[in-house]
This record gives sequence, structure tokens and C-alpha cells, in this order.
Amino acid sequence: MSDQPLSESIAGEEPATVGSETANLPSSTAVPDMPESPGAVLLTEVHTHIRRYAVLPSAEALDAVTLWAAATHLQAVWHHAPRLAIVAPARRCGKSRLLDVLVETVHDPLITVNTSAAAIYRTISDRPRTLLVDEVDTIFGNPRTAEKFEDIRGLLNAGHQRNRPVTRAVGNDHQAREFETFAMAALAGIGDLPDTIMDRSIVIRMRRRADGEVVAPLRDRRDGVLLRETRAKLSLWAGQVAEQAQVLEPDMPVEDRAADTWEPLIAVADLAGGSWPRRARQACVRMVAAEEVIEEDSCGGARILADVRRIFFAHGDPETLPTTALLASLNDDPEAPWAEHGRGGLTARALSGLLKDYQISSANIRLPDGTQRKGYTFNKFADSWRRYCPKVHPLPPRAPATDA
Repeated sequence: MSDQPLSESIAGEEPATVGSETANLPSSTAVPDMPESPGAVLLTEVHTHIRRYAVLPSAEALDAVTLWAAATHLQAVWHHAPRLAIVAPARRCGKSRLLDVLVETVHDPLITVNTSAAAIYRTISDRPRTLLVDEVDTIFGNPRTAEKFEDIRGLLNAGHQRNRPVTRAVGNDHQAREFETFAMAALAGIGDLPDTIMDRSIVIRMRRRADGEVVAPLRDRRDGVLLRETRAKLSLWAGQVAEQAQVLEPDMPVEDRAADTWEPLIAVADLAGGSWPRRARQACVRMVAAEEVIEEDSCGGARILADVRRIFFAHGDPETLPTTALLASLNDDPEAPWAEHGRGGLTARALSGLLKDYQISSANIRLPDGTQRKGYTFNKFADSWRRYCPKVHPLPPRAPATDA
């Protein structure tokens, strides 16, 4: 794309939108498009700016980033402050460029690369700034040094919800002082962030641009002015709808932590109107579902439960399976991480440790030939399977577990 002014280069362009299909959405959340309002036109302007300078992984991701940027201007009314996790598998995937665009469009930005928790505490008040942290993998990516950044992780976790201050001793007399933590934050880095932060984030998984995917260079002397004009419009619009936003309770297509995280974005879409309520809910449903699949397939978390469920299913859902049978199947799966869990693969002791948090333990079981061995019972897993990986294989009817 040429370096012509933005107002000239986008004339007549239609903004990229997600498809009109709403079959995957619950019927209660399939919101018909409304006529374009000033808020909807403004969101489309933000959407167009982001699309010009960065290639997002999907139309839903582009909509989500647009809504997140607009939501930062209403932080004073939200109960939750969603994080925007901009992650990629390698360098040169556009993470920093996306942050550059956000710096010019979000509310009162504070961008940093490597900072201390103490410095961040002192920048957050009852009128929070928007934190933008680049190269966050230098903070959390190295297990040897991650421990010294626990304060930052704690701040990012606590700041997801209003009224979760931290107390620190400050000054020569070490007086206890409370610091606010509530603030929206965008965090960009290589690789996933800690699970507790990812769980509080709108996750944008960036990729390197392919041939034919072109973006415009970002020049502050030219484009920065236009982006900051858009920020001023967002600030003005936010002031006009703030009272309405404070009492708005949008219908959410997801539940629990995901609903808390996405609610400000859905609310902004409902306030703007037009096609945005539908697009926001479609982005929410699809992106939350995609992260659930990634979490299920990742090492740790509920991955062990999902893989054990597959093994029980492959064996015809018997009442029991020996530990040796489970370990053989887990370590023989070439696409699973268990064979690399240690020098000899996953061991009985390591398996027990992975299942401990789910209150699942091995016991002496009797095999069909009458012999006894250490193993696991179907019923001990059933409750955790229903809670953590219900979509792997439906559970057959089974009598409740009874402890010997």
C-alpha cells in the first residue's frame, strides 16, 4: 500500500466483517443488525485504522481489538478490566506494530518494555491509565527469572477486577500503603503468558504476514495525527454514553471468567449498535471456544484429564484401568507431550502428581483375571471429566462413585 494519506487510501473501502452466519450462537444472543449510529461509525473508523497497519489472524480478532481499544475509554464504569494478550510463536509477527497503533487510540496510554511492579503501582489511580507492555516474554518467558516478577503477575491478576488493591510497605518508616491495581492492559510477547493471565485475557494469536498480505508503514508525523484524532472522538463518545454504560447488563453468550472478561467489549458493541452487537458476540463465542481447545490440547492444565478420557474411551470405558496401561498409552502417543515428560517419559509418580489437584488418586484394583494391581477407576475421573473436558467424549450412564 502506498504512503498516501489515510483519508484518501480508504475512500470507498468496505470494512472487513465476519460472516453473517449466527448458527453457532445461542438464539438469545443472535442480535439483528441495527442502523449505523455515530458509535458504530466510530468503531468502523477504529477498525479501519487497525486493519491498515496490522494483519490480524481473523476477522473476529480484528473486531475484538477494535472493541477493546474503545472499551479502554470507559474504564471508569467497568467492573472488570480485560487484558489483551497479543502473543505469537516467533518474532516479526506484528505484535509491536499492533501495540503502536493501540498506543495512539486507547485511553491515556502508558507503554513500557521492562518495568517493575512498584513503578506500575504508582501509575495506577482511581482514574486508571491503559498499560501496554511489549516484549512481555522477557518478564515471564524464562522460568529461571520469572519468580522475581511474581509481583507483576499478581498485579495483572488482581487488576482484572475492581477493588482488588495491593498493600506494600513504603518509605523509610515502612508505612503500609494500599495501591490500586484496576487497569486495562495489553501485553505483547512471544509464547503464551502465564495461565492466570491468559484466563483473564482476550487472546490475539498473531502470525507472520503471508505473501499478498500488505500493511501500510506507520509514520507518526502523518498517521499519528489521524489516530490521535480518532482517540479524541472515542473519548468524546465515551463521555456521552458513560451513564448508559454504567447500568448496562448485556446478554452474554459465554459464562464465568470468560463473561467477566468479554463483558466490556460486548457492552461497547451494544452501545454502538449497527452490526457490532452481532459481530462482538460472534467474536466472543468463536475466540473463547478456540482458546478452550488450545488449553485442552496444551501440556498441563486439563490436558492430562482429556488424554486419560480418550484412553478409557478407546478401551470401551471399563470400570478400571491399570496404571501401566494408562502410562503405555500416554507415552506412546506421538502427538502428546508425555513421552518427553522425563528421561523415560511419564511415570506412575508423575501421573499421580498431575492428577493430585483434581483429587484423583490410584488404588488397588482387581482385574478380570482376578489379579490385583495399582490403577485408576472410571468413577474417580467422571466428575473432573464433566467439569474440565466435557467435549472430549460424552460420558456413558454410570453409577455414582463409592469409596471403599
